[in-house]
Amino acid sequence: MILPLLLLAQTPPNPDWNCDDPMAQQEMNWCAHQDYLAADKELNAQWSVTAAEMKRRDADSGEFMGDRKPEHFQTLLAAQRAWITYRDAHCASEGNAFFGGSMQPLIVSTCKTQLTKQRTGELRDLVEFEG
Repeated sequence: MILPLLLLAQTPPNPDWNCDDPMAQQEMNWCAHQDYLAADKELNAQWSVTAAEMKRRDADSGEFMGDRKPEHFQTLLAAQRAWITYRDAHCASEGNAFFGGSMQPLIVSTCKTQLTKQRTGELRDLVEFEG
């Protein structure tokens, strides 16, 4: 049941819509949401890479300061959960400036896209940093 919903999400509700040059507000809103979905897909792919690397680092960690060991994955997971909460609340707050208006979804999606791309870079940087 999920696959048809995913396919539907990529098909514009109006076949005349063009995300290269959106004209109507609904078209802009839909296109902005598609941009967010693409950014979220990239984030999820990077999350898999970064999470696997943090788990590898945990496995390779020897004893550190007594019995304590770094918790690479657990701190990453806590940060990601906090970041999702932040992203959603922050973007809702930005959208509230246009509450009830047709532009509100565009503002929220654009905000989520920007923050998601930024977070993807941060996750990539964690993998590239060996410490």
